[in-house]
Amino acid sequence: MKALPALPRLHAITDERIARRPDLDTVVQQLATAGREHLAFHARGRALSGLEHFELASRLGAFTPARLFVNDRLDVALAAGAAGVQLGRGSLTPEDARRLNASWWIGKSVHDLPEAAAAHAGGADYLLVGPVFPTATHPDRAPLGLARLKEIVGVGLPVIAIGGVTPERIPELMAGAAIHGVAAIRALWQAADPAEAARRMVEELNG
Repeated sequence: MKALPALPRLHAITDERIARRPDLDTVVQQLATAGREHLAFHARGRALSGLEHFELASRLGAFTPARLFVNDRLDVALAAGAAGVQLGRGSLTPEDARRLNASWWIGKSVHDLPEAAAAHAGGADYLLVGPVFPTATHPDRAPLGLARLKEIVGVGLPVIAIGGVTPERIPELMAGAAIHGVAAIRALWQAADPAEAARRMVEELNG
């Protein structure tokens, strides 16, 4: 397993709507300025074409020292020079991804303890786990809650919690489950002040 400090603690995940926002670059700059090296942007958008996904990744990757992660599309991750990839159920395995780039942080999206154990056995570097709390992004999925999240943390990989995460909930997550970090869509991209939202999240994560 890679050294934990190299894995960002705050992950700002996009979707198709965010990718097409006219103010995308402005919000990205605000988030990157506040999050700096603690922040990873995830270029994600299942309905995006390959070119659209690459263009999104390139725009997100331009704002250093925040890092670029790419969800699912490993060809885009290679072309855009991503620092990490996020694999879902339909993606290649962590082992296959590592053959493409051994220096990537390779994450796996999981929703329960068996999936987490399988991801650990398959060579993932970290887990994206959720939804932890009720979320409008996935209203059909029952939230895991802290007890089951803590069980997944016990698998032994750094855990990034997602789903209904707000700055106010981070202390509860840190105390109750000892997570490594959090990921968010609405709480960052739809915040009235994205920079302040990112700053508060990083502050809570770093104690």
